[in-house]
Amino acid sequence: MRYSAFKVIWNGLGGNRGWKPVWRNPQPRSRYDVIIIGGGGHGLATAYYLAKKYGVTNVAVLERGYLGGGNVGRNTTVVRANYMLDGNSQFYSHSLKLWETLAQELNYNVMLSQRGCLMLAHSDGQMDAMARRGNMIHMQGDDAELWEAATVRRHLPYLDFDNARFPIRGGLMQWRAGTARHDAVAWGFARGADRLGVDLIQNCAVTGFHIRNGRVLGVETTRGTIAADKVGMTVAGRSSEVGQMAGLRLPIESHVLQAFVTEGLKPLIDTVVSFGMGHFYISQSDKGGLVYGGDLDGYNSYAQRGNLPMVEHVAEAGMALMPMLGKARMLRSWGGIMDMTMDGSPIIDKTPIEGLYFNGGWCYGGFKAVPGSGDVFAHLIATGRSHEVAEKYRIDRFQTGDLIDEEGTGATPNLH
Repeated sequence: MRYSAFKVIWNGLGGNRGWKPVWRNPQPRSRYDVIIIGGGGHGLATAYYLAKKYGVTNVAVLERGYLGGGNVGRNTTVVRANYMLDGNSQFYSHSLKLWETLAQELNYNVMLSQRGCLMLAHSDGQMDAMARRGNMIHMQGDDAELWEAATVRRHLPYLDFDNARFPIRGGLMQWRAGTARHDAVAWGFARGADRLGVDLIQNCAVTGFHIRNGRVLGVETTRGTIAADKVGMTVAGRSSEVGQMAGLRLPIESHVLQAFVTEGLKPLIDTVVSFGMGHFYISQSDKGGLVYGGDLDGYNSYAQRGNLPMVEHVAEAGMALMPMLGKARMLRSWGGIMDMTMDGSPIIDKTPIEGLYFNGGWCYGGFKAVPGSGDVFAHLIATGRSHEVAEKYRIDRFQTGDLIDEEGTGATPNLH
């Protein structure tokens, strides 16, 4: 079924009895050309682009729980391309371009809202750094505006400009950045992949790999053995755990990252705002809740929950930036399992095992990367070559020292 305004009206008049299931629930077959482990945003996007761009439709996506039940449904929905370093700049620019046509591509409203993202600066040194970053963004072909304090005050008068510790000197605005609906992104890619013939297998956990003579032959699952010529891993916070099943030791740690939302409020914040003197960022959802987050909880864990000291830490950062937050009730918080590389940038590469490919280590940048990640990972699996915008994401950079330390936000605790 193709979605349209006419279909919405027609089914509304008919008691909504005409809608069909969005995707099938097939039984796993004994063999596929490609298996994608992980039914989150990255895995579903990879399967979609494999089928759409390369004609590889004999594909299975294996998800241990339900589709979209991991980090893609547990993030703060920010989409942006304001990265500076070589490698990240090209990739996130590519991903943002895909975001801008994604709803039409999938015939599914992913609710992309390009409301802008403002990175604040609180010192002369930070303003110099923002100017440099903005110039690099322009050189990549993306948009960025350097704002003085007066411009920030005109657009966001509710910030604490005269905070003695963190006075606001200005900021860097990217208008094409914004937010998208996380669940809709997962559902849209799932629907699109299913329509192209991909099997989406839920409640199917991978328990081991079949590897012979250095080549992957398939996987063991809770629903039986499934053979494949190629296997792609996109399991986010479970990267190290699943990698160990194949004998891989990855430069990744799993950490807890919390997110928060307040009660619904009248329209208040019309952009995404990030604090320059602490890891804090905030936006307002379409339901009116203020959605915000901050640092990792600071300990390794596979639990999707956090601790109260980090709740207090994030709330303190929010209050320092905009004291009015103290009047809003925090409605709920939740946690995601973050796959943190040592340099804060992802890995999209072949593994030493022939036919086994890895996509992970997204740290704080996983959601905004979903379409770009799926596109370049599909290219790697289909052609055996890295996509031109993902050539820097090789795993051997941790041996050569060619790191992409964008913001000092890798797994090392003292960098947060």
